[in-house]
Amino acid sequence: MMKIAFYDAKPYDKEFFAIEAEKRDINIQYFPFRLDHHSAKTATDFDAVCAFVNDKLDRKCLDKLSEHAPGMIAMRCAGYNNIDVSAATELGFRLSRVPAYSPHSVAEHAVALIQTLNRRIHQAYNRVRELNFSLNGLVGRDLYGKKAAVLGTGKIGRITAGILRGFGMEVFAYDAYPDEEWARSHDVKYTSLEEILPLADLISLHLPLTAETHHIISEEALGKMKPGVLLVNTSRGKLIKTRALIQALKDRRVGGVALDVYEEEEGVFFEDLSYEVLQDDQLARLLTFPNVIVTSHQAFLTREALSEIARVTCENLKLFQRGDSFLTGTAIVPENEQAG
Repeated sequence: MMKIAFYDAKPYDKEFFAIEAEKRDINIQYFPFRLDHHSAKTATDFDAVCAFVNDKLDRKCLDKLSEHAPGMIAMRCAGYNNIDVSAATELGFRLSRVPAYSPHSVAEHAVALIQTLNRRIHQAYNRVRELNFSLNGLVGRDLYGKKAAVLGTGKIGRITAGILRGFGMEVFAYDAYPDEEWARSHDVKYTSLEEILPLADLISLHLPLTAETHHIISEEALGKMKPGVLLVNTSRGKLIKTRALIQALKDRRVGGVALDVYEEEEGVFFEDLSYEVLQDDQLARLLTFPNVIVTSHQAFLTREALSEIARVTCENLKLFQRGDSFLTGTAIVPENEQAG
């Protein structure tokens, strides 16, 4: 039986992974803490480790892991910017991920945030619970006929664009690798950031985190945006420079912000800190704005997505045990080995 060390485990992880692991004769040991160089020793005598977005698999962690025998690192998420891929490859680890667990779950959450922010549903909900039935300050805007910018047109970005087109919005897209055929067939127009930032009434981020996209929403970008713009991020926290965003909110250049990810979410998101003092001053400041919504990286959290994450991860673990190739598109390789 294959033995797996599973880090940062939550109840919903156990529910779905237990089903898939039993099918494949995989024994999972669930650890509630994150994987880093301090906790890596707990992987002793396991065949593989299963990690998530806030585990820290840097060189120090990987060196420790290599001392304790695991030969595979299975990421149960799409992103892997928290892994030193080159170091992992050098040390002989095989790496996998789940690139497309349910793009609909994230796209639908993005649109839910857009409508909640635009129609001030979060404020209305709290008011009514206090028996305040006033409508003052709850005026929203029709999305119909407005301009939306979708930054990043992978699977999630494309689905989001389709939903926004369904609202009757004029949708523009930005991507380093535009797919003009898809855009034409869905009545979406590719454009540059410089062109769309001053025009967009809504900007939704669906980009991967790379050196090029890090802080793509900076002081400069925020300064170019249309006054009153709605900004939504369900992708990666570090796409937005938080300090610049706070200043733009204070200056009332941005009409509203919805974040499912945050620049420094590690150690905060996925945790219950309700009995503690929040130590992140920038996040604490963001939470004071009435036109800011923050959800705790929950866009992926649907039954369909969790089931697919468990299925793909467990299937790759079994393929590793047999010495076979991973499922198509799930292997993580260094950039210099990736097909162009």
